[in-house]
Amino acid sequence: MNYINVFKSFVKADVKVLSMHIINDLKEIPDTLKDPVVTIGNFDGVHIGHKALFHQVIEKAESIDGTSVVITFEPHPINVVNSNKHFPLITLYEQKVELIDAAGVDTLICIPFTREFAAIPARAFVKEILCDLIEMKAIVVGQDYSFGRKREGDISLLKGMAATLGFEIIISGWIEIEGHRISSTEIRNLVTGGRVEEAKKLLGRHYQVRGTVVRGRDRGARLLGFPTANLTLYDELCPKTGVYAVTVEHDNNKYKGVANIGYSPTFHEGRIGVEVHIFDFEKTIYEQPIRLNFVRLRNEKKFSSPESLAAQIRRDVEKARELLSSE
Repeated sequence: MNYINVFKSFVKADVKVLSMHIINDLKEIPDTLKDPVVTIGNFDGVHIGHKALFHQVIEKAESIDGTSVVITFEPHPINVVNSNKHFPLITLYEQKVELIDAAGVDTLICIPFTREFAAIPARAFVKEILCDLIEMKAIVVGQDYSFGRKREGDISLLKGMAATLGFEIIISGWIEIEGHRISSTEIRNLVTGGRVEEAKKLLGRHYQVRGTVVRGRDRGARLLGFPTANLTLYDELCPKTGVYAVTVEHDNNKYKGVANIGYSPTFHEGRIGVEVHIFDFEKTIYEQPIRLNFVRLRNEKKFSSPESLAAQIRRDVEKARELLSSE
């Protein structure tokens, strides 16, 4: 069976201007790649460990005058194979593409992940896709790498096929921070626990969410003296409820502010929301996209009156300005 036929073109998200070549249809590959060195994975979060893999791919590609290639999947395989349980992502496709591009990779191949793709045997994936079609010269993988139907493929299988098919295997070592192995699962747990500073160490950057500014209840400016932008989030993984210092990216500019994620207990809101007070900012940005990068301040709590809440916000703003002074 020719397993290439299970692929369909995938329309990429709207992203920033990129230097990296993006391939969403495997029919484009034969005329675009020279001596590819590849790594394959979901790369959710594009954390420090992932970037180490990319660095090895780039180094190897440069040594043979080849092309550095990252192969990933959209949507995340878990959300296809286990459709009864939604898997919140650290980075949606748009941000993942931007981060892989920023790492200096030449080419990204994004394969639409379907149940048909999940059924491809590991040997067929290596032979037909990686070798016959992509014509890879080397592959960089982690020590526990597995792939193919029911994860039947592993490093042992790759080694067994390498000599016959003519590719090199490079096995990357673990990347650890403070004695802990970096993983997307660990980062996901840190973010949902509100421990965004610890997540930053593993990501190599602040955790970020993206959203569109929508109209709120106008309480920030009217009742509290602090105008806020209310967000509808694109992201699936939201930090724990609480108050955060944030840097705010809008229209290629960066600002500072303080954000609240929560249920507005002082006003008995009852539904979760994200709102941000941007320092020294007077623009109207309804229906426009912004990005928030998080630094934790405190837990959300209920106040006895709007006046008490406003006093606390003033303290939050002062502390946030101090925390963000070096950003």
